[in-house]
Amino acid sequence: MDHKLIDVLVCPLCKGELMYQKEAKELICRFDKLAYPIRDDIPVMLEEQARKVSAEELG
Repeated sequence: MDHKLIDVLVCPLCKGELMYQKEAKELICRFDKLAYPIRDDIPVMLEEQARKVSAEELG
């Protein structure tokens, strides 16, 4: 995934910063506790496609 793209992407719901999880191929919003998938190097920034993230995963 291109790091320049990661730097400009924000959460579509709260406009907050996203955390890149390379191993899981996800962009995580800590505020909304959602993980947006990255498929074929393309971030899918749709709330319907995001999964809920547990407090344990956020660390």
